[in-house]
Amino acid sequence: MTATIQAEGVVKTFGKTRALDGLDLTMEPGQVLAVLGPNGAGKTTLISIVATLLRPDAGVVCVGGHDVAREPASVRRLLALAGQNAAVEPAMTGRENVEMVARLFGVPRAQARADAARVLEQLGLTDAADRTVRTYSGGMRRRLDLGASLVGRPRLLLLDEPTTGLDPRSRLELWDLIRALVANGTDVLLSTQYLDEADHLASHVAIIDHGRVVASGTPRDLKQRAGRSIVEVHVRDTSDLERVATTLAAIGDDAPVVDVATRSVRVRLGAGTAQLFAALRPLDAVGISLDEVSVRQPTLDEAFLALTTTSGEVAA
Repeated sequence: MTATIQAEGVVKTFGKTRALDGLDLTMEPGQVLAVLGPNGAGKTTLISIVATLLRPDAGVVCVGGHDVAREPASVRRLLALAGQNAAVEPAMTGRENVEMVARLFGVPRAQARADAARVLEQLGLTDAADRTVRTYSGGMRRRLDLGASLVGRPRLLLLDEPTTGLDPRSRLELWDLIRALVANGTDVLLSTQYLDEADHLASHVAIIDHGRVVASGTPRDLKQRAGRSIVEVHVRDTSDLERVATTLAAIGDDAPVVDVATRSVRVRLGAGTAQLFAALRPLDAVGISLDEVSVRQPTLDEAFLALTTTSGEVAA
């Protein structure tokens, strides 16, 4: 089966800045692929190349088997793009916005009306369809922007930080919408700085650092690659944090992280849980009260930090 996206040796420079430096990436059909990376890692540049808005300086990028540099028109027929800001016209109604985009795609007027009605219902915007967009909330505008992107039933949807600036409820509503799109056969390439977003939505994650993919896999795979389990100890009195940190340092893989605000100490566990509780037992003898002790798998945030910090040592 042809890959949704196949990128090999992609290079893109802006003056002296090398935004992409030999990037390799494969996205299989049926995926939500989340692209993560520090600011300036090359995420938006990659999406712009896939969308045919930029040409790579070297390497090859194919979407559905079509080369973005040699067959841009064929690529554009396969995809839709929703950028970081909602690209909707506030003086028009929601229905008029979606119908206009359909018409720009060459859809006949009657079909454009039908497609707009379908998309607005799918987005939960039917009741607001005939209001001007200037009266919409930020979350409604983002949903309408997605709707305009979907009016052509794309095979691939490119989302560049789609929930930036949204309140928690609007973010959850947009996540539900993205899941529904995938269930209906649209593949999604998602660039986000919210790692919990990638953890909830993505079936596969690619971490980009310094213009290259430094790690890829399922969220679970990347968490396991980040190292051992995490132990987190919450104390009742902040004055006890230093003593607990010293205790955990003896059994941890690295220096403990102390969080005074939450009265907690966190460290990657270098020993087994039996050694952990043996190490903590003397604290009770000297009157240090522990409110909670938990051992858990690393989060995607912790995996991201570990893998980007050591990117020179991680195989893509």
